[in-house]
Amino acid sequence: MMVPKIVQFLIILYLFTVTFASMEEAIALLKWKATFKNQTNSLLTSWTQSSNACGDWYGVMCLNGRVSKLDIQGARVIGTLYDFPFSALPFLEYVDLSVNNLSGTIPPEIGNLTNLAYIDLHTNQISGTIPSQIGSLSKLQNIYIYDNLLNGSILASLGNLTNLSILSLYQNNIFGSIPTEIGYLRSLTSLDLGTNSLNGSIPTSLGNLTNLSSLFLNGNHLSGFIPALLGNLTSLSILYLQENNLSGSIPEEIGYLRSLSQLVLAKNSLSGAIPASLGNLTSLSGLYLNENHLFGSIPPSLGNLTSLSILYLHQNNLSGSIPEGIGYLRSLSQLVLAKNSLSGAIPASLGNLTSLTSMYLHENHLSSSIPEEIGYLRTLSYLDLSTNFLSGSIPTSLGNLNELYLLSLYANNLSGSIPSELGNIGRLVTMFLNINQLIGSIPDSFGNLRNLEYMYLHNNNLTEKIPSSFCNLMKLKVVYFGRNNLRGEIPQCLVNISGLEVLKIEDNNLGEDIPSSICNLTSLRILDLSRNNLKGAIPQCFGNMGGHLEVLDIHQNNLYGTLPEIFSNGSVLRSLDLHDNELEGKIPRSLANCKNLEILDLGDNHFNDTFPIWFETLPNLKVLSLRSNKLHGPIRALSNGNMFSELRIIDLSYNAFTGNLPTSLFQKLIAMRTIDQTAKVPTYLGKSGERDYNDSVTVSTKGMEYELDRISTLFKTIDLSSNKFEGHIPSSLGNLIALRVLNLSHNRLQGNIPSSLESLSLVESLDLSFNQLSGEIPQQLAALTFLSFLNLSHNHLQGCIPQGHQFDTFQNNSYEGNDGLRGFPVSKGCGSNGTPETNNSDYESDDEESNSKFLNDFWKAALMGYGSGLCIGVSIIYIMISTGNLKWLAKIFEKLEQKVIMRQIRKNQSQR
Repeated sequence: MMVPKIVQFLIILYLFTVTFASMEEAIALLKWKATFKNQTNSLLTSWTQSSNACGDWYGVMCLNGRVSKLDIQGARVIGTLYDFPFSALPFLEYVDLSVNNLSGTIPPEIGNLTNLAYIDLHTNQISGTIPSQIGSLSKLQNIYIYDNLLNGSILASLGNLTNLSILSLYQNNIFGSIPTEIGYLRSLTSLDLGTNSLNGSIPTSLGNLTNLSSLFLNGNHLSGFIPALLGNLTSLSILYLQENNLSGSIPEEIGYLRSLSQLVLAKNSLSGAIPASLGNLTSLSGLYLNENHLFGSIPPSLGNLTSLSILYLHQNNLSGSIPEGIGYLRSLSQLVLAKNSLSGAIPASLGNLTSLTSMYLHENHLSSSIPEEIGYLRTLSYLDLSTNFLSGSIPTSLGNLNELYLLSLYANNLSGSIPSELGNIGRLVTMFLNINQLIGSIPDSFGNLRNLEYMYLHNNNLTEKIPSSFCNLMKLKVVYFGRNNLRGEIPQCLVNISGLEVLKIEDNNLGEDIPSSICNLTSLRILDLSRNNLKGAIPQCFGNMGGHLEVLDIHQNNLYGTLPEIFSNGSVLRSLDLHDNELEGKIPRSLANCKNLEILDLGDNHFNDTFPIWFETLPNLKVLSLRSNKLHGPIRALSNGNMFSELRIIDLSYNAFTGNLPTSLFQKLIAMRTIDQTAKVPTYLGKSGERDYNDSVTVSTKGMEYELDRISTLFKTIDLSSNKFEGHIPSSLGNLIALRVLNLSHNRLQGNIPSSLESLSLVESLDLSFNQLSGEIPQQLAALTFLSFLNLSHNHLQGCIPQGHQFDTFQNNSYEGNDGLRGFPVSKGCGSNGTPETNNSDYESDDEESNSKFLNDFWKAALMGYGSGLCIGVSIIYIMISTGNLKWLAKIFEKLEQKVIMRQIRKNQSQR
């Protein structure tokens, strides 16, 4: 059959047109490729002018010779969309440029892709706003632009895309409110706007999206109530509203969403009770209501959620008991009810949850004993019942939990001995049994816990020796045995645990010597053996552990001998606490190698040395305590270097230091000269993030000794008391404006109290007692409004005691032993000339006038008696007595005594 010529012509014309169009589209795509920063991209090597774009190019598909699909997902393209051929690809329906390195903005020319149904730009670096032209692409069904850097607001024009099924814009920087127009997208099945910066309320119009199966609005700043109209979304299977600022109660209507499988409302400010209607959600597999302000009891209707796998209700204000019905949710794998106010017993029915892998009930008010049935949960990996009021013994059945990774029972009232059956939990990595009332010995069977890394048994009443099987635990990293009654010696075999990082056995009754084998623990960071009965010398090899040991605390033992002679170079030692032992000799100069040292406490020993001036080479030193030793001699002038700048606690008390107070030292205490105005929460000395050790120190303040379990960065003190310092108190002490405690008592200091101390505006305790200070108490000290303890007793102070503020609260014992002081509280008052005020009620006013006149006459008579002989003087006195007014005479002698005292004071001042 012959084809008409006209048909042949049309076919040839069509083929020519298609070929020309394909070439035009190919050239346009090649021009875009030419802008890529990685031209050698192996995935796009097929894009050449000599090859067929529709048949040979990677990611390009054509329909009738025209490019209809472009899919170069994950092609490692580095470029922009500015030269993308939007106008040259009019038949493009599908674009996937995701998981590349595209940057810049989305050009408005995207509106030329009028046939576009699918666009995927996710996981790039695209910024800027969503162009309004996208709202005109009426054929769009899927938009994926998540995981980019988009900003600006969501355009209301997106509400025109009535064919849109999926809108995914999560993980950008989009702000503003959710447009009401989004509720017009009746075809929408998935809406994901999570992890942006959206604010305002959830539009009620979203209740119109009856085809919606997933709604993600999590991780924004949305506020207001959850709209009850969301109960219309009967097709919804996933609802994520967590991590917003939503408030009010959970709408009862949420319980109508029978298709819901995931309900996540965590980390909001929701309040009220959990609706009982949630028990209707029989398809629910995950219920996340944690970290809100929900109160009331857990509805028993939740026991109907037979498909539930995850139940998170932690960190609310829930009260009442745990419903028995929770124990019949046989699909449950994670039960987290921690950090509430739940009370009563743990239901034995929880032993039915045979699929359970995690049970977190910690930080509640649960009481009674741990049910034996918990030991039936053979799949359990995490069991945390800590910080409750559980009592009784630890069930032996817990030894059946072979899959257990974490066992946490700390901070309860558990008693009895530790069951040896716990040694059967072969996969156990972390054990918390601390802060209970457990007795007896550490079970020998614990040596079978070959995977154990963290063992916390502290704060119990455990006795006996540390079992030798303990040394079989080769994977141990952290051991807390402190505050028990363990006795015996530290096992020599500890050297087997080569990965041990933290060993704390403080506050026990351990005796014998410290084994030198500890020096072979090359991963050990923290060693705390304080408050035991250890004896013998400190092993010399401890000085060689500086490459890894950060904390060495062996204070309050019976150790004797000298310190290790050699502390190695490059030491990382941060805290060295040896106080309250029987150590002697000199302080080794090699400590200067410990450049990271922050805490050095050698107090309460018998060191016999002069002040180690080389301490100034320790640039990070913050606490220095050498109290109660046999240190002696003057503290020599320091170098001009910027040393001791971090020092905030210095205690040299109860030694035999002599000479003047160390002015050059005071001048270097930069940390005591600055007040931190930025601190909003308490901070403490120590390594940032350190959880295994708190630095401590014993200090004297307000007339008493205290042990600071943690050392606040704000606590700054100087204690040079009970030495033999002499000379004047330097006025430069007034520059240390951050001082909280200053104690210079029990020395031989002379001269005046410097008025510069008024600058110590934060000082709480000031003790200058038992010195030889003279002169008046500076009136400026009344401005010290934080001063709660003052001791100036047993000096030679005189004159008026300052009045006002804190000085009105101090008692006689603050001033006793200073006979020249006047004013409250030692006498009734102190006039402007320093003489005590009289009480007018004792005498008549006319007597006052005549007494004053007679006093002058008395002085004249006395002088006459002195100059003319005793006869005249005695005659005058006889006339006075003959008046019979002896009360008047007594008053005259009192006035005379006052004048003599004041004359002597003025004489002393003129001599100075």
